[in-house]
Amino acid sequence: MDMGNGDEGTVTGGIAVDRLRSIIDRVERLEEERKALGSDIRDVFTEAKSAGFDVKVIKQLIKLRKQEPAEVEEQETLLDIYRRALGM
Repeated sequence: MDMGNGDEGTVTGGIAVDRLRSIIDRVERLEEERKALGSDIRDVFTEAKSAGFDVKVIKQLIKLRKQEPAEVEEQETLLDIYRRALGM
């Protein structure tokens, strides 16, 4: 059994080394892209704040837009009921 010299098709301990290396490389690239995207998103929120928008409210709107309309309506109804129950 080959102990992993990096050649195409190398198998070490029953593991296809080139396939494993490829998977790890792809995940590392995606993590770097995610890091860059996170930075870009922070920049957009900074821009929104400097334009006078409330970033917390924008984040809530984004969260709501990801939900199903019926789910949003149900939450808003419950929120209204709870507010009235508390005299708000």
